[in-house]
Amino acid sequence: MSLDLLIQNVLNPVILFFFLGVLSIFLRTGLEIPQPIPKFISLYLLMSIGLHGGYELSKSGLDFYVFKVLGLALLMAIVVPIYSFFILRLKVDIYNAVAIAATYGSISAVTFITAVNFLQSIGDSYSGFMVAAMTLMESPAIIIGLILLNIFAKKSDNGNLDVKELLRESFFNPSVYILTGSLLISFITGEKGWKVVDPLFGQLFKPMLAFFLLDMGIVAARRLSELKKVGMFLVAFAIIIPIINATIAILIASSVGMTKGDAFVFAVLCASASYIAVPAAMRLSVPEANPSIYVTMALALTFPFNISVGIPLYYWLANKVLGG
Repeated sequence: MSLDLLIQNVLNPVILFFFLGVLSIFLRTGLEIPQPIPKFISLYLLMSIGLHGGYELSKSGLDFYVFKVLGLALLMAIVVPIYSFFILRLKVDIYNAVAIAATYGSISAVTFITAVNFLQSIGDSYSGFMVAAMTLMESPAIIIGLILLNIFAKKSDNGNLDVKELLRESFFNPSVYILTGSLLISFITGEKGWKVVDPLFGQLFKPMLAFFLLDMGIVAARRLSELKKVGMFLVAFAIIIPIINATIAILIASSVGMTKGDAFVFAVLCASASYIAVPAAMRLSVPEANPSIYVTMALALTFPFNISVGIPLYYWLANKVLGG
């Protein structure tokens, strides 16, 4: 991987705010972002990326290429938690293996947004419909995880699971709902609609992302103290499995003729791990699993690795495999 690419990513002002947040915990500065603000910015970022994706989709239209990429995104969202589960079962009990596999089979919207910002900073592009791919990939891992639980756990209390409520939580959780809704609104209104929202949701996107990553740095640094509960096997898993997932995604993308930008974004989606939607579902449906393990892995290990080293690494891989 090009050292220049890595340095360019790390020295991006948006990424540096993440590390500023991490450093604030080690220096005990007492820096705190009032809690309603991060929730508001999360909502803003999801709306922004959904609106921009819908606008780009309205320009490109729906064709065989779009449906092919969306189908592959759905396939990876199903396959990744399955093989992750069997790798994890080498060292981890069934319940934690299910929760971790579901976490790594889903996606991180903030990692996706950071990757898009990286592409923009180097003057490269991707297809707007990749936002739809992100939305599709968020929920299936939860369902796959529970199927694996019911196959391998064989406990009578699994029969008490409210499947209807779980499906509703999986496919209509707030992040999926606002992403899908924003994308549809912008797709319907097209260029005229985008011009209306661009001053807020386009031009202010990077400053708001910087603010959000500052808070994420604070949250991630606080989780580092829990790493002793994870163990070296899971620390290695949290770093290595994203690279494996991204490599598989890029090879698949190359074989089906994806553009370099789309292959990169697809790889980032496959390499990311959920630290919001899936953990919330796992607490509800797999209470035997330890949240301090799977949340810490996703938030304190995989997320910082992806936004600092992973993103330029996956771009370099996409460049090597697809050329450009």
